[in-house]
Amino acid sequence: MRLYTIILFSFLFVLPACKEKTYYYEVNEIEVEPNNSGKTKQKSVEQFINIAYANLNQQALSPDQLVDITNVITSIGDKQIAFETVIAKMITNPDISIPTESEMRTDIGLFVTETYKRFYVRLPTEAEKTFWINYIESHPTVTPEMVYFSFATSDEYYFY
Repeated sequence: MRLYTIILFSFLFVLPACKEKTYYYEVNEIEVEPNNSGKTKQKSVEQFINIAYANLNQQALSPDQLVDITNVITSIGDKQIAFETVIAKMITNPDISIPTESEMRTDIGLFVTETYKRFYVRLPTEAEKTFWINYIESHPTVTPEMVYFSFATSDEYYFY
């Protein structure tokens, strides 16, 4: 009987000591979304062409040119390849309004910020800005045309 009493008292003292501790940290929960999370609608072919042309040339596209470029894009089965081809053609146009390489390398941070505003209509995050600054500084053969091409053919640019 004495053994049962000792076991019973042991359980009574041990059970309350085996509770899992719960810690509460007073941290506000926030929902983190990528910068382009508000861009959910894909641009139509006409919207994409007009916006790309305006971003690269800083002027509007004529209706005749819009029809011609739209016909080129719709005649190619893979729209991604068609868009890249059209952007490449637009960037090689000598009348394009792109900063020179010396202007880009003089103030890379300003160039990156202005490029984000021009193409994505937003400011870059610090991580994005740091990435592009480091990338341009570590790759001396990168030109403004290459950077503009990468922005104009990115996934975020296809949405608004």
